[in-house]
Amino acid sequence: MDERDEGDAVDPWADDGDRDDDWVEAASDATAAGSTPRSGAPVSEAHETDSASGAEDGTSIDTASGPTESIDSDGLGPRRYRVLDRTEEALVFVDLDTPEPGPGLEPDEGFEPVRVAADGYDDEDVADAVATLEPGYVLTATLRWPDIAAGGDGGDDGDSPLACVESLTVERESRYRFIDDAEPMFEAARDAWRDASTAGDGMGSRVTRDTDGEPNGALYVFSEAGARDLLGEFRSGTTPLEPLVERVNDDLDDDAPREVFVLRPPDGAFVAVYIAFEKDGLLARTVRDTYL
Repeated sequence: MDERDEGDAVDPWADDGDRDDDWVEAASDATAAGSTPRSGAPVSEAHETDSASGAEDGTSIDTASGPTESIDSDGLGPRRYRVLDRTEEALVFVDLDTPEPGPGLEPDEGFEPVRVAADGYDDEDVADAVATLEPGYVLTATLRWPDIAAGGDGGDDGDSPLACVESLTVERESRYRFIDDAEPMFEAARDAWRDASTAGDGMGSRVTRDTDGEPNGALYVFSEAGARDLLGEFRSGTTPLEPLVERVNDDLDDDAPREVFVLRPPDGAFVAVYIAFEKDGLLARTVRDTYL
């Protein structure tokens, strides 16, 4: 990849107040410089976390006649989620309807992962809709949990029940890709990590540009020293990716889906999160062709 890059670091979890397209500027007021992400990062009031109802580039699948306003204790919804990961048995949703954070550096809660059944639906429309979901999609869904006391499915481990989808509507078809042992790691990521390491920081970031000098992606690198599996944490939702994507969406202020690549080189020294501004743009295609 021959895009040019800028080396201005920014803490994506720092609340920098009123900002105008400043996510590539130095964050002198960062509250956690050099740290890895923390769960439940601050949320801007005007956030648009990949949610564009009726977006022209997204395929909408509506399996319900309308929102369900009253949900009993076994259900939750309708709420906004992002699909973070999927296996044959389950999907991981991240709750995007996050409360405003409480006082202090650490918000009270947010971006909670929810495990959802990937199959076993009696309703054919719901089954088809769930089957189309891919990591990165943003949707509005109503979920329900089985009644364990009445003999409901307790999930794979017997004590962690999987939620079931009652209805869903896909709002935005962004795409998340998790790539381990990425070889060779692209130059911009290596440079960003070298700069962060030289400065003694555990993270670094920069905006990348195409050959015409136009911004095409936001790149973040994070240390993965010791026994920590940061790529696994991003994939499971234990550590949220949403603050990174949210900041890009806020500043670009468009309805375009993104393509997000989470990559780890074979030596495991760091994890790179690369947000391509255009899901079907040249940058996203180049990264896909290189690693997939």
